[in-house]
Amino acid sequence: MPPVEKSAKKAPASGKKPTKFRKAVNFNLSGGIMRYSRHQQYKRKALWRQKATLKPKQEVPKRPLTIVKEIGGGHNGGQRVVTLRKNKANYPTKALVTSRPTKGVFKLHKRSTRKSLIPGRVVIIVAGKHKGKRVIVLKVLQSGLLLITGPFSLNSTPLRRISQRYVIATQTRINMANVVVPDHINDAYFKREPKSTKRNRGEGEIFAPKKEVYTVSEKRKSDQATVDKSIKTALSQHKDKKLLFNYLRSYFALSSSQYPHRLKF
Repeated sequence: MPPVEKSAKKAPASGKKPTKFRKAVNFNLSGGIMRYSRHQQYKRKALWRQKATLKPKQEVPKRPLTIVKEIGGGHNGGQRVVTLRKNKANYPTKALVTSRPTKGVFKLHKRSTRKSLIPGRVVIIVAGKHKGKRVIVLKVLQSGLLLITGPFSLNSTPLRRISQRYVIATQTRINMANVVVPDHINDAYFKREPKSTKRNRGEGEIFAPKKEVYTVSEKRKSDQATVDKSIKTALSQHKDKKLLFNYLRSYFALSSSQYPHRLKF
């Protein structure tokens, strides 16, 4: 048998080879940013040459926003102004508010304190510098913080403020009838002055900032002595005064097999 010839592929009618798909010259890089901007495309395509050949833009007459319609009936006014376009569905937001009048209202909010935290109650501090100490609650300040004292001569706890979250109330209470707490001891009393940014111009490091060490004022020392004196007088009038003095000096701690939620304070 004669050999069978294989059929050759048909060439395109134009005689050119089929071209592969080419990527567009101007494409999206990322986030809607094109490779060539609108200005660059105008120059690349030489559209400025075609500017004279373009058709002039036809001006469209402006459409009125409202129209007056005649209304029948003797008591309807005869005419009515009707809008031809609907109102916008959304409007631009207001400008950024720079001053807020409600900024200082937080100071005037009502504070709620646990019923057990009354003046004269002995509480245990569970966090902070004086944790483990037993102190006495003097009063509740406007900010909701507790004003406490050791007194300072017994356990070195001065007049200070503390949140009710960091204290455990005990059943021990002293009589506060004759205890004197000055009225000027409030939240503003504990506010410290802002640190100065003056630089030390002495010898050595010329531009080294000078460290400011906090010192207790004489007024605070006198207030502490006044409160401690009245607290000690109230403690000495208690029936278990000797036990109570040792109780305030001692620290609270948990030993083995002791759990706070099982203890009765």
